[in-house]
Amino acid sequence: MSNYQNNPYAAQPPYPPQQPQQPPAGYGYPGPAGPGTPPAYPAAPPVQPYPMPGYGGGMPPQPSNGMGTAGLVLGIIGVVFSLTFIFWVLGVILGILAIIFGAIGRHKATQGEATNKGAATAGLVCGIVATVLLPLLGMLFAASLLGVS
Repeated sequence: MSNYQNNPYAAQPPYPPQQPQQPPAGYGYPGPAGPGTPPAYPAAPPVQPYPMPGYGGGMPPQPSNGMGTAGLVLGIIGVVFSLTFIFWVLGVILGILAIIFGAIGRHKATQGEATNKGAATAGLVCGIVATVLLPLLGMLFAASLLGVS
């Protein structure tokens, strides 16, 4: 027969039970339990609550680009309507609204609340064109037609 040193599947002799390790005498510094005890773990840092929005940390607020975009859309529609002879009054009204929304959008963009300063500026310019220039050109054209006849 073979002994258990040569056969890995043979029954192994029982190992003696291990004793829990004790720290050597004089380990560490004298703690609250007396000399020879290991030092205690440091206390956990205090838990900080989640930061409130606007008071540091957290996600920044989303930009409010609605006013500049509305000014641009109304300005473009106002220019188109001011070019027609039938809807020029509606074009002037939409141009006035485009001037208002474009100015508010530019103000928000300069304050950092919006990110579309270019669109707000374009809406403001289109509103001015729809309100002032195109009706003025239409009146000059009508006056020239009346003066010719």
